Amino acid sequence: MEAAKANGSNGEYSSPVVGGPTNPMVTPLLTDLYQFTMAYAYWRAGKHKEQAVFDLYFRKNPFGGEYTVFAGLEECIRLIGNFKFTEDEIAFIRQSLPSSCEDGFYDYLRGIDCSDVEVYAASEGSVVFPKVPMMRVEGPVAVVQLLETPFLNLINYASLVATNAARHRFVAGKSKLLLEFGLRRAQGPDGGVGASKYCYLGGFDATSNVAAGKLFGIPLRGTHSHAFVSSFMSPDEIVDKSLRSSDGSTTCEDFINLVQTWLNKIKWSNSLHGLFGETNQSELAAFISYALAFPNNFLALVDTYDVMRSGIPNFCAVALALNDLGYKAGGIRLDSGDLAYLSLETRKFFLAIEKEFEVSGFGKMSITASNDLNEETLDALNKQGHEVDAFGIGTNVVTCYSQAALGCVFKLVEINNQPRIKLSEDVSKVSIPCKKRCFRLYGKEGYALVDIMTGETEPPPKVGERILCRHPFSESKRAYVVPQRVEELLKCYWPGNSELKREDLPPLKEIRQRCINQLDQMRSDHMRRLNPTPYKVSVSAKLYDFIHFLWLNEAPVGELQ
Repeated sequence: MEAAKANGSNGEYSSPVVGGPTNPMVTPLLTDLYQFTMAYAYWRAGKHKEQAVFDLYFRKNPFGGEYTVFAGLEECIRLIGNFKFTEDEIAFIRQSLPSSCEDGFYDYLRGIDCSDVEVYAASEGSVVFPKVPMMRVEGPVAVVQLLETPFLNLINYASLVATNAARHRFVAGKSKLLLEFGLRRAQGPDGGVGASKYCYLGGFDATSNVAAGKLFGIPLRGTHSHAFVSSFMSPDEIVDKSLRSSDGSTTCEDFINLVQTWLNKIKWSNSLHGLFGETNQSELAAFISYALAFPNNFLALVDTYDVMRSGIPNFCAVALALNDLGYKAGGIRLDSGDLAYLSLETRKFFLAIEKEFEVSGFGKMSITASNDLNEETLDALNKQGHEVDAFGIGTNVVTCYSQAALGCVFKLVEINNQPRIKLSEDVSKVSIPCKKRCFRLYGKEGYALVDIMTGETEPPPKVGERILCRHPFSESKRAYVVPQRVEELLKCYWPGNSELKREDLPPLKEIRQRCINQLDQMRSDHMRRLNPTPYKVSVSAKLYDFIHFLWLNEAPVGELQ
């Protein structure tokens, strides 16, 4: 989209056209009450139009790791692109504030939009680190403070889920299919839809969530449940037993008989004889019924009764019958038991079928595992050895079971061109003042070495030129870096009424690919699950000196008596 222009042909501000928030509950009222009380106090003091700069960042990486995936930016831009109070909303604000508030304040709210706001942000899907702003928001202080709570709400959960998904992807490995199955366990409809979107962004391949598939174009996956299997009593229930071949040239009039024939062949085959006896016929009926409904996409849940003595033989019989008619079965899903052992035994069974009956590719049939999986169980499966091709993960990824929140904050760093600092006895909570530029410096091997923040007017780091990188608060932690590549992190995603070019909001698939590419540029020691190496976040020497000058200037001097 073209950048916003301060003066359109009619002399008025023209906002870029941006669709509204995905969730209709995201309105200017989605904020904390104190944002309105502060806005009124600013307005009454005549400070509401003062130009402020806020940084949105977090203080600690989640899940005991050393990286975070930035997500939620598009929804923030959708909010500010449509930020306008309705008369009904203003009436409710009037009811909620003390009656002493003057009428002029509500007239002020009627005129508010985000035409004077500028938003600079890291690209969505980027890997980000503590203290480095993910977003910088500039504009009239009262308006920008009204954006604080919704921005934090839209960024915190999105980034937490995307990071959780990326961690599961890292443990599972690039070759495995990751399926998000968490809707039924998510925190409400919005938690479920948001989780599906941001799991996909973080590296998952598909979701079971149909609404998310429609909204965001995420691939959908799903077959059947245990209820479907146990709902059948016997193959006699199946009325229409016929199935046309995949090329349409012939019709098998009794598909059930073809399956039973194959089941007997498997039972008495040289390599599999004695491994099972009579299989569960109600399960077999369910598999046949599902195969008749979806001959091109037959994937069976095999653990309703007994995996190796019923589920796998029944599946193979149906799959071989489908093969006779030119169809290729999709595979099986394991939802309970010892997943490593069962996957290994299942693979042996498939390979024996391929060899015994000369069915090409049968041994490579897909094995999907589910059952309350998380990072730890994926890691354990890798150590034990397994034959799982795809993992269906639900509760632990969508609820972020191992950490409830990311903890992003929104801090004032400058007002009326005057840098501001927030002090604390806890050094990790001291903010880094002033409007800043942020850069990522890369080394000879192509990996990211360090992020550095500089003052807005400082010359940027240059390729091949040595620069001193300092820890913001620890005097002894410093290092010279000669970058081989320099990347500026914050780009303009909402120009307000300035002439700046606005960055496009890419489609979700591109954001997902950016996330994958960024994680590939991280050193493996930063990514590992246990004792990862902290990634270095630094400030320039000039900004370091200024931080500590302002710190001393603002901190009260104690007096001993």
